[in-house]
Amino acid sequence: MPELPEVEVVRRGLTEHVVGRVLDRVTVKHPRSVRRHELGGDDLAARLTGLRVENAQRRGKFLWLTFDEPDTSLVVHLGMSGQMLVQPATAPLEKHAHIIAALDDGNELRFVDQRTFGGWMLSDLVEVNGTWVPESAAHIARDPLDPLFDADAVVKTLRGKQSEIKRLLLDQTVVSGVGNIYADEALWRAKIHGERSAAKLTGPALHTLLGETRTVMDEALRAGGTSFDALYVNVNGQSGYFERSLNAYGREDEPCRRCGAIMRREKFMNRSSFSCPRCQPRPRG
Repeated sequence: MPELPEVEVVRRGLTEHVVGRVLDRVTVKHPRSVRRHELGGDDLAARLTGLRVENAQRRGKFLWLTFDEPDTSLVVHLGMSGQMLVQPATAPLEKHAHIIAALDDGNELRFVDQRTFGGWMLSDLVEVNGTWVPESAAHIARDPLDPLFDADAVVKTLRGKQSEIKRLLLDQTVVSGVGNIYADEALWRAKIHGERSAAKLTGPALHTLLGETRTVMDEALRAGGTSFDALYVNVNGQSGYFERSLNAYGREDEPCRRCGAIMRREKFMNRSSFSCPRCQPRPRG
């Protein structure tokens, strides 16, 4: 799944190439890509046609476009393989291009999704704590790159929970935008094992962890995100290269870059966690 840096790279690309453009025509080619829009593909296409894109916004891993029609947003779920590509209308159509929006500058915004877990849906905008967000994303917490992110409030919330700290990092209602890759990276940098109880961590330790979460995502953003295959790309089809800088994720049986101990992989929530047995000892008991 794309995480915050990957979604932010796509958002910036949409800001550069799509904001200000009018959607002259929208074509839905695969019903699964609009399954979250209850009224179906014809309704989505009709309501989007003729609108001018005013902004591309994000909270955590949620991405949406706003238009010159008040209170309307297009929420884009990238899923596991979704791509938002801006292509000339004359370019060959990708095999898995399931939604195509013709822009008034002669380009097309194409939603390409090989595995069809992603999709588009229209959602009303609602005000949450002074910020307008899609109704479907109203429950999502602010992310560490949000200028209004309140680290003190998040630390207070974390210290009141008995759950494992990695589980809480992945809880989008507590802090958004963090997925499995960057959770492992931040925990490695903070020298905390993901199974530690949040309630047993000190305030300074939690502040350090949140700071490292922001730092690792900033670094990934500068590298264009993390790409393990051709499925994650920006709007121009380019892959990110932060994978080369990963210190924890995917490094099972390799030496820790800090202490030299052999990195381990453990099962966690039907996923894998990667950590250093020396720098990040398991909690006792």
